[in-house]
Amino acid sequence: MTKIVKTDAEWRAELSPEQFRVARKKGTEPAFSGQYWDCHDDGTYRCICCGAPLFRSETKFDSGCGWPSFHTANDEKLVDEHVDQSFGMIRTEVTCHECGAHLGHVFPDGPAPTGLRYCINSASLKLDPDQT
Repeated sequence: MTKIVKTDAEWRAELSPEQFRVARKKGTEPAFSGQYWDCHDDGTYRCICCGAPLFRSETKFDSGCGWPSFHTANDEKLVDEHVDQSFGMIRTEVTCHECGAHLGHVFPDGPAPTGLRYCINSASLKLDPDQT
């Protein structure tokens, strides 16, 4: 599958300033401020840049960290991991495999069944609600 590649100007035309700063420039939103940190709606959380189906609401949990947290990616092939040594820390950054959008970080302190906590910026996501 071909990766989605666009210029900064193209991404800026498609995203809000906050979405661009977070998803394309590896920013973060303040804790407890994002649209989805306390959202309990059912659906698929998609990449804000390309629409890839990254996480399902069934895997979302309240980690208390202030960002949407998931214990499992919807498809491991859609989320890439990278070593992040910014800000004097060593963390594992997660990005969208399809377009390279910065999503957040993954930590080994989540619940069963994976023990993982994907700590994801709301600005990197768009909830596609389930049809009832």
